[in-house]
Amino acid sequence: MLTFRKAVVAALALLSLFFIFRAHHTRDPSPSFRNANDLPKPPSLIKNKNPPKKEATAVKAATDKSFSAPDAPPKKPKTQISMEDLRKKPLRQQLEYQFPYDVESKFPAYIWQTWKYTPAQGEFDEAFREAEASWTIKHPSFVHEVITDDVAVHLLRHLYASVPEVLDAYNSLPLPVLKADFFRYLILLARGGIYSDIDTSALKSAADWVPRDVPPNSYGMVIGIEADPDRPDWADWYSRRIQFCQWTIQSKPGHPVLVDVVANITQETLKRKTEGRLSKDHKDIIEFTGPALWTDTIFSFFNNPDYFDMSTSKGNITWQHFTGMKSPKKVGDVIILPITSFSPGIKTMGAGEEDDPMAFVKHNFEGTWKPEELRHIGEIFN
Repeated sequence: MLTFRKAVVAALALLSLFFIFRAHHTRDPSPSFRNANDLPKPPSLIKNKNPPKKEATAVKAATDKSFSAPDAPPKKPKTQISMEDLRKKPLRQQLEYQFPYDVESKFPAYIWQTWKYTPAQGEFDEAFREAEASWTIKHPSFVHEVITDDVAVHLLRHLYASVPEVLDAYNSLPLPVLKADFFRYLILLARGGIYSDIDTSALKSAADWVPRDVPPNSYGMVIGIEADPDRPDWADWYSRRIQFCQWTIQSKPGHPVLVDVVANITQETLKRKTEGRLSKDHKDIIEFTGPALWTDTIFSFFNNPDYFDMSTSKGNITWQHFTGMKSPKKVGDVIILPITSFSPGIKTMGAGEEDDPMAFVKHNFEGTWKPEELRHIGEIFN
């Protein structure tokens, strides 16, 4: 006799056989996935690898309109080297290895300044408080450090422990101004960010220094014109016809210009030390560690076939390419700002006022590291 319970069991058995038979004879159209990477992705997460050509062309055209320059230097691959083998290599190669450069990286959010005291100490000069605070106000998300002499020694010892020649050179420099010059290059090479003298004021955020249509991954350094004197006796006042300022520099770590300037100062310092020619005379500072050396190093980089294809060049890049600038220029991966950007209000050499759209940093020309007779040089044409 077929009971209700037996009827239910029989029905379930028949249904099971039906589905098994259907699965066996019907092709499953659903795809098979080997891992999570094979799973379909939501449209919002799928990158458009082939953006519309019209849009890409428009972006490139806007950039080319703002700047006229060769491409950025290619990134050098890094291979592992033992410390013993690294120490046998030239100083520049050691620095390049220890502080690799990547133009596509972000600018580190650091602001570095140096002074005898920090703002937290009572001895900090009240004349600098407003200027120093302006950097934090304009860059609230940045780490802002005022490095004292004592802290600088320990910081550099940590950063350059693997390159003892650099530490030897820094400790051998006989004047605070020489060490202050050297420190700015050293800290930017190792950590990147912005260096600016303690007597400068931030008028605008660094985010506004470069036009927005220039991709941030296409440049690794931002510098400004310090001097563009067009009078016949310019050499009586400045070391170079076009002089790049080093009181404010923005850079990504490892930039080749910084590698060169650090190597140059290190080698020259140790050479003078060996020959007994290290002097406390302030007259040589501009050429030794200051804006003259900085300017020469930058021009050397602009004309270096290791970084630029000189076969397509119409000639060397010289001061003529930067005189009379009113807007930024881009050479490789370096942005050069006009004199107004870091020297507004000097009332000479075509510089605009502090309310000029291109005015970003004001330098008060205190010359705080120099003796009184060498201060306020930037105001000689006022």
